Amino acid sequence: MMWIAVAVAGALGATTRYVVDHLISTRSSGLLPWGTFTVNVSGSLLAGIVTALAVAQILDPGVGQVVAGGFLGAYTTFSTAMYESVRLLEEGARRQAVTNLALPLVASVAAAALGWQLAVALLPAP
Repeated sequence: MMWIAVAVAGALGATTRYVVDHLISTRSSGLLPWGTFTVNVSGSLLAGIVTALAVAQILDPGVGQVVAGGFLGAYTTFSTAMYESVRLLEEGARRQAVTNLALPLVASVAAAALGWQLAVALLPAP
């Protein structure tokens, strides 16, 4: 039954990604794909929180799998970021392509670390 929960969470994550990406992309300008950036950084922040809660055994391991592996796995979209970087290169926008590769990577790692720290800070003292 776990696979059904992961599949449903994945469907919800993919749908949420589409909505968030669309809302950001239609309101931003420039060459950089800010919708994908927002999705990846926010998903990394949430992944940091979920991971910290799972490690602290506050979150049931099954719930962690469904949220992290299902919802967040489908919500975040690094493959789209790579595609968009190649598209920028093909358009001759080399600086933007490099920025699109480096900025989301650094920001996503920082967001995951921040999510971890936030969750740990809010955990009850042992």
